[in-house]
Amino acid sequence: MKRNCLLFDLDGTLVHSAPDLAASLNRRLEALGRTTLDLEAVTAMVGNGFQKLLERALLATGGPLPQAEFEAVNAAGLADYFENATTLTRPYPGVAATLKALKDQGCRMAVCTNKPVAPSWRILEDLGLAGFFEALAGGDSYTVRKPDPGHIKALLEEMGVAPRGAVMIGDSSNDLLAARGAGLPTVLLTYGYCPEGAANLRPDALAESFTELPEILRRLP
Repeated sequence: MKRNCLLFDLDGTLVHSAPDLAASLNRRLEALGRTTLDLEAVTAMVGNGFQKLLERALLATGGPLPQAEFEAVNAAGLADYFENATTLTRPYPGVAATLKALKDQGCRMAVCTNKPVAPSWRILEDLGLAGFFEALAGGDSYTVRKPDPGHIKALLEEMGVAPRGAVMIGDSSNDLLAARGAGLPTVLLTYGYCPEGAANLRPDALAESFTELPEILRRLP
């Protein structure tokens, strides 16, 4: 494998987190007297963190809130989500076994997600995945986040890895755009949270299952 530093997105790539995000979001909507949203609707809104998810949900259920009220609702939602982040969230099939195989092959692995650091580590720890990763860059780690390539560049700099030695593995346009801007090839999982369809983004490679990654990564130039 020519590129042995693997950067993974979290939501929609390593774990199916939409059910817990939907539950926390709907508790906030209920408290506001708004209509709750089904899982499919929430899944289509996932990306760019809980604050953006809340903004999208408010627009879909009656419109935005005054800024001060929005900030309070967002803070309550984040606290609720942190407490319940792994009630329903689970790794996708084959994730743990594949990560172990990649680590056994000598790959260095890190997570690059727009979710804040604290709930991201908690999810990985609760689901038994934290030990596979040497670093995690969340949406609150730097002044930028995906799709800004600076998110990936800063993480690689911390790890002491050049872009030519790394690959981004994700599920969305945020992952693809950030990786391309940072000079990394991208593998997109087709099962994730990508309303426009991962294949339509034309990544360097597509995977229908997480277990396909070792072979796909071996073929990347």
